Amino acid sequence: QVQLVESGGGLVQAGGSLRLSCAASKSIFSFIAMGWYRQAPGKQRELVAAITSGGNTNYVDSVKGRVAISRDNAKNELYLQMNSLKPEDTAVYYCTAKRKVGFGITDYWGQGTQVTVAS
Repeated sequence: QVQLVESGGGLVQAGGSLRLSCAASKSIFSFIAMGWYRQAPGKQRELVAAITSGGNTNYVDSVKGRVAISRDNAKNELYLQMNSLKPEDTAVYYCTAKRKVGFGITDYWGQGTQVTVAS
């Protein structure tokens, strides 16, 4: 079983920055992709950013230019650097990972960390 534990959320003023971290219980080399989702109250969960094992990244349009996803394979950690935060970034942020298991792919999720951006 894989455990993902997020940290780094909190309350920040609009225009501020936060760095989210996700610690994995297993080597992240085993993950074909990792990412960050978020879910705001009353809204569907959306993919914010993702990174493949090869280092390719993609971002939802609303965060492009403000957010950077990265991974530290040595530390088994995933990060999300968020700058120029806006009130609409307020949400619970979840770390995810995909791993090949047998002939299929299994998704793993963290418990989430709250990000609140005050206007």
